[in-house]
Amino acid sequence: MSTVTDPTATVTSQELSVLRLLADGLSVDAVGRRLNLSERTVRRRTKAVCDRLGMRTAVQAIVWAAHRGLL
Repeated sequence: MSTVTDPTATVTSQELSVLRLLADGLSVDAVGRRLNLSERTVRRRTKAVCDRLGMRTAVQAIVWAAHRGLL
């Protein structure tokens, strides 16, 4: 994992919304329904934040955000 110095400048509010719902245990499909997004958009947002943070999985991104009090 790479180190990110300013998480608020790195992760958008939309991406955090997706991570929050995934952290709550919702499926990608359920997250999409809740946020009125397509499943593809949910997956793209998850991948975008993972790529930006240098992480491979949504779980890693969720842990990263949780440790920083973003969720």
